[in-house]
Amino acid sequence: MATVIITAQVEDVTKWEAGFRTHGEHFRNMGVTGPIDIAINEGNEVAVCFAPADVARFMSQLDTPENAAAMAHDGVKRETVKVFVMDRTFQP
Repeated sequence: MATVIITAQVEDVTKWEAGFRTHGEHFRNMGVTGPIDIAINEGNEVAVCFAPADVARFMSQLDTPENAAAMAHDGVKRETVKVFVMDRTFQP
């Protein structure tokens, strides 16, 4: 199972997190069934870590109108969104 990390700046981290936590059904429709890790940094920066069952399905849902509306509702600054699909490993 691959991991997808998404980072972004948001208008207000408290509002963002409250809104993000209401999207469980949306994330299940994207193929995410396990926990989603969340990090919040100063400067209204957030990072979320997903482990979708099907990365292609998950990625295809990122640009849907439903996902865009959810991000807008939560105050995500779309121009700052970065998506990382973890596709390499290193074992020190």
